[in-house]
Amino acid sequence: MHWDLFLAPYKQAVDELKVKLKGMRSQFEMNSVHSPIEFVTGRVKPIASILDKANQKGIPLDRLESDMQDIAGLRMMCQFVDDIRKVVELLRLRNDFEIVEERDYISHKKASGYRSYHVVISYPVQTIQGEKKILAEIQIRTLAMNFWATVEHSLNYKYKGQFPNDLKMRLQRASEAAFRLDEEMSAIRGEIQEAQAFFTRNKKKQ
Repeated sequence: MHWDLFLAPYKQAVDELKVKLKGMRSQFEMNSVHSPIEFVTGRVKPIASILDKANQKGIPLDRLESDMQDIAGLRMMCQFVDDIRKVVELLRLRNDFEIVEERDYISHKKASGYRSYHVVISYPVQTIQGEKKILAEIQIRTLAMNFWATVEHSLNYKYKGQFPNDLKMRLQRASEAAFRLDEEMSAIRGEIQEAQAFFTRNKKKQ
């Protein structure tokens, strides 16, 4: 397989989607209202990770485009759990891509403790050969959920998914602690947003 050619439209999609999704945040700021989007990141899955996942899931290389949804991956970070719902609604309203699947791992967390909201989209990339629709996955989560998921992901590489029981229990407890943090932050959301607005106004006066 010619990986550079294969991954080129995915890289283009990630670059374009980062600009578009960051633009959503900018529009909230220009209107001086709270943005449900804290920041946006994106990446194309490394070749080694693509091959590992294809091997684990039994996906033939000639079916990567149709069977692997997260070669192009975006993450949208939110301050509050409620913001995730707002971001999902905003994505549903867009007409520059089509949502093909949604997976709610917040209402229905994974056994590991993983929480996030996944939106899989079909995104049209314009190439010199014409339009090419590719799958991309947008993960929407709070900063606390992201911290837990990043740590779990790193440990997963070390243990190849076979966590010792003690570590598995600690990760599950950490997941619950992260979720309680999100709940507490949601409870004082008004105070936090008022303080942030006050800080922003004062910064503009300087």
